[in-house]
Amino acid sequence: SFPTRRSSDLDDVATLTKVATKKTAGVLGDDLALNAQQVSGIKADRELPVVWAVAKGSLRNKAILVPAALAISAFAPWGVTPLLMAGGLFLCYEGFEKLAHKLMHGKAGEGAHRAELARALTDPAVDLLALEKERIKGAVRTDFILSAEIIVITLGAVASADLGTRVSVLAGIALLMTAGVYGLVAGIVKLDDAGFYLARQPGAGAWARLKRAAGDAIVRAAPWMMK
Repeated sequence: SFPTRRSSDLDDVATLTKVATKKTAGVLGDDLALNAQQVSGIKADRELPVVWAVAKGSLRNKAILVPAALAISAFAPWGVTPLLMAGGLFLCYEGFEKLAHKLMHGKAGEGAHRAELARALTDPAVDLLALEKERIKGAVRTDFILSAEIIVITLGAVASADLGTRVSVLAGIALLMTAGVYGLVAGIVKLDDAGFYLARQPGAGAWARLKRAAGDAIVRAAPWMMK
């Protein structure tokens, strides 16, 4: 009976992990977009190191949040619903703030921000390492809030499961979401480099022309995709 019970436990973990992944997909999209935005404007050769630094910060965030979530589920299970409500209200506020900023500042504000960033990158007096560190700190702070939402939503999905299943699902979601988000962020921020590589392919054949055309299309689409 032990192997059967073990198999049943693993099935429960797999099923609940799938349910939690579906429930957290919206927050995952927000996390992905915000972290890709944080890396924009960084020099190309520093993009992946910055993404990796933020990913490590995200893992540290989840190392705090997962035990905290387990403690809440063990000692104050009534707190899960208020936490979900508070997180939902925060995301509503965040969405409103983004739209309000876009509508109130418009293209002029966006252009000024880009010009300021460009000046910082070309000014030799600016400490680019310090600029990177500020970007990383900001991204890790944002990740903490979004990671908390992901963990609390997952906790709500597994609240009635036994302790072992809760631990397995929360740890699995924490690792899966971190690898998924920052793997995709790394792919997005290097998309333009991949496009440039294809666009510079030599040759006069149809295959070479197709690669160059694909590279040009990727380079043109990358800024819109980031936006």
